[in-house]
Amino acid sequence: MATVDDLKFQEFDDAANLLAANPDATTISIDEPVEIPKNQHGRLQEPGREEDDELLGTDDSDKTELLAGQKKSAPFWTFEYYQTFFDVDTYQVLDRIKGSVFPVPGKNFVRLYIRSNPDLYGPFWICATLVFTIAVSGNLSNFFIHLGKPTYHYVPEFRKVSIAATTIYAYAWLVPLALWGFLMWRNSKVMNIVSYSFLEIVCVYGYSLFIYIPTAILWIIPEKVVRWVLVMFSLCLSGSVLVMTFWPAVRDDNRRIALATLGTIVLLHALLAVGCLAYFFDAPELDFPAPIIPAHNGTTVITKSQ
Repeated sequence: MATVDDLKFQEFDDAANLLAANPDATTISIDEPVEIPKNQHGRLQEPGREEDDELLGTDDSDKTELLAGQKKSAPFWTFEYYQTFFDVDTYQVLDRIKGSVFPVPGKNFVRLYIRSNPDLYGPFWICATLVFTIAVSGNLSNFFIHLGKPTYHYVPEFRKVSIAATTIYAYAWLVPLALWGFLMWRNSKVMNIVSYSFLEIVCVYGYSLFIYIPTAILWIIPEKVVRWVLVMFSLCLSGSVLVMTFWPAVRDDNRRIALATLGTIVLLHALLAVGCLAYFFDAPELDFPAPIIPAHNGTTVITKSQ
């Protein structure tokens, strides 16, 4: 059993005296952090996860996510709570738009652009711009199709604005809500490595719709072949963003369920593009009544419009 003398502080020789007695001794200062060699860290990492790290992003995004999680969030009934969703600068919005138009193969859109600061500013204004672009372009397309017909009188169809707004915003909010609920349900059954919040899914869907804004402007061209080529091109770009983003979230699930989920995502995205093209631009030809011109002898002459 230790005595009282053993528990007393002991005085040690000065470090200089110890080094003088043994020059080959190695000293470690407690103030200096111990560095782990990079090759040793690489050996500790599983080789099978290198592909996952490359797909999900770098460690910097994880550090940013942890730092963001330390911020105190305001109560949801306050204005400051919703103000955080629009706290984004122009450079971030432009960078995310660029990432949605030019997707990088093998890179996750959420980890690369969204997770550090998900926002609603970009998705809201992208959807609003797309609504007015489709409505205005649809009216102009209808005008150019019937231009030159003597019996045609141009009347702006303002109801197309409300129809386009209902369609676009319902797609940009209800589909992400359903997808988020489905992914949460599947995560309770199968533990997936990647999971997304509802705000991140809304952000992905909102930015993926940007490619349809210039496409809707080019739909004014009264050529069906050109319009369908533009639809396929824009669908491939925006659809690839969705596929590369949500594949890591479902790939650990059952193979059929994972493929069915991605198929449903692409199908709904295609239905939106094709439906907007068919309703707002590929309108059927209107059968205008032929004008009745009275003759001088009391009879009426019906002219046939070409």
